[in-house]
Amino acid sequence: MLFSSSIFLFLFLPLMLLGYYGPCRLFGRWSRPVQNLLLLVGSLLFYAWGEPWFVLVMMASILANYGFGLWVHTCKTAGRSTRTPIVLSVVCNLGLMFVFKYLTFVLTELGRLGISLTVPVIELPLGISFFTFQAMSYVLDVNRGRGSVQRNPLKVGLYISFFPQLIAGPIVKYETVADEIDHRRENWADFSSGVCRFIVGMGKKVILANQLAVVADFAYARPEGYLSTGLAWLGALCYTLQIYYDFSGYSDMAIGMGRMFGFHFLENFNYPYISRSVTEFWRRWHISLSTWFRDYVYFPLGGSRVDARWKHIRNLFVVWLLTGIWHGAAWTFVLWGLYYFVLLVLEKFCGLGRGWPAPFQWALTFLLVNLGWVLFRAEHLSVAIPYLTAMVKPLGGWWDGYATLFLTDNLPILAAALLFSAPLAPWLGRRTEHWTGAAAVVRETVYALGLVLLLLVSASFIVKGTYNPFIYSNF
Repeated sequence: MLFSSSIFLFLFLPLMLLGYYGPCRLFGRWSRPVQNLLLLVGSLLFYAWGEPWFVLVMMASILANYGFGLWVHTCKTAGRSTRTPIVLSVVCNLGLMFVFKYLTFVLTELGRLGISLTVPVIELPLGISFFTFQAMSYVLDVNRGRGSVQRNPLKVGLYISFFPQLIAGPIVKYETVADEIDHRRENWADFSSGVCRFIVGMGKKVILANQLAVVADFAYARPEGYLSTGLAWLGALCYTLQIYYDFSGYSDMAIGMGRMFGFHFLENFNYPYISRSVTEFWRRWHISLSTWFRDYVYFPLGGSRVDARWKHIRNLFVVWLLTGIWHGAAWTFVLWGLYYFVLLVLEKFCGLGRGWPAPFQWALTFLLVNLGWVLFRAEHLSVAIPYLTAMVKPLGGWWDGYATLFLTDNLPILAAALLFSAPLAPWLGRRTEHWTGAAAVVRETVYALGLVLLLLVSASFIVKGTYNPFIYSNF
């Protein structure tokens, strides 16, 4: 079940909200446990909607990490080392992810080396990379004393499986919401801001990302030699914007729904395409993943506070190799991660772009990120290399009719996507926050009407069943 589906928007979410704020509030001091139980059961049903048996994988992860958390707590209380339960929890979690996400890829690559092996067909559970990292965060945060151990397995289950952030993040560290599992405080301000955030995210996903996807998918599907340079650049730009609005739209919807139920997730995007360096880009893009690798991998390795430059470079290499691998079982993802490793090394140690005028820094960063998304989007290197070649060499001509058609048909969407990738809304908010009286009423009225219009247009797209891909369903 996807957030941008009719069944979710018109049935699942309304029923969850009705049950949460209706019957569940009638149990007195037991209201919170009943609400948590409703959220847990609803989350498991949400996950089981498409492939019911995958919920067993989720439940196995919940029970295993519940046990590891208790084991770590027992060791800490007794003054013993927690190394054994920590190592085993990491091995079990990553082993589970390896079997479902990487085993087929590894066996296929071994077969290409001449090793005869049976390659099973293993379907990928939705969002396994996200909920596995959250499960690991629970055990690691209990070990670090940044969250209390949960004696009740249902509470661990709620943290790992909570449906707003289950399939596409943001990756919520346990320390962020540990206290809110039992002690969150719902209020109208959070609920209303959550609804507004959800509507904005849905508009990003349904109106912008889904329309840009049509152009990107067509360009990347063109056979080698039939892709013009103009269409290659247009397709690359559309995918650059598509993945931003697809992923940040889902993050907005997740954060908004979290607020509706009293949870406060950290931000996952902060206008990454205004960045003037690759380092800044990764402080603004998929912040929850960057933070996870920083706190649980980069800092434990020593980060930048090491006694030798080669160790700092080693730490960057490990983090970006793992970042590429986390995204998928393909050489394109591995190279994509190492591509950013090289760029960051060039920035930190060679001064790439340093001292340039701000517009040139932005242009360089946007170009490098755009090229990186070509690697990310291509299913195989056999697709990525010809595509990158077509961007600089007219294998299919410099321009063609398809480029003209897609550009003219999608110019308003493309212009809006470029415009709203900059912090226009915060800028307008700062410019109008001092308005009072009639001006303030006009501002609030325009904002409310804009949200209503955005909701109606988005809902109409969903009801019509327009093209609705979901990029991060593969991760």
